[in-house]
Amino acid sequence: MPNSLTEKQRLRNAVLAKRDALTPDFRDKAARTIAENYADELNIQSGQIVSGFWPIRSEIDPRPLLHSLRERGALICLPVILNKTQICFRLWQENQALIPCGFGTMAPDKTAPILRPDVMLIPLAGFDSQGHRLGYGAGYYDRYISSLHATNHFPELIGFAYTCQELPCVPDEPHDVPLEKIVTENGLRFFQTRY
Repeated sequence: MPNSLTEKQRLRNAVLAKRDALTPDFRDKAARTIAENYADELNIQSGQIVSGFWPIRSEIDPRPLLHSLRERGALICLPVILNKTQICFRLWQENQALIPCGFGTMAPDKTAPILRPDVMLIPLAGFDSQGHRLGYGAGYYDRYISSLHATNHFPELIGFAYTCQELPCVPDEPHDVPLEKIVTENGLRFFQTRY
């Protein structure tokens, strides 16, 4: 029986190959479909702080959805890599210049205020029908979410992906934090959570 890390890497490689095979036209249409058809279903309130992310490699592009949520009054923030284990989230204003932040991501510079998200749109490699998320293996989001939970702050966790990234089962470890929802080009799904 392979260990969990080996199994996660095998699943990650397989699902990312599927994602990489999507055409640019499909990717663009999927991002626009979510922004146009499912932004209202996310039920984001004006004034809520929503974390997004800058897309890398073949990730689905959250920017059309983030623009739509900003128009509804949400404050948008992006992750900033602080070191090998920590991230924070900085306010991203419309038309604000961004700087490279590692791993191909872009983020606001140090002049942007640090925010604590109420809702987190989370990038991922894969997900399953129980809301388990397969990340990229660095653990940034798991550590950040755990640090929020330790202060009794429980943001809504929404995975953001293509439908093809669903897996039959993602190995679940005690430190893994499940998603509450996932939004794909095929709609919004809800999961039962442990907290």
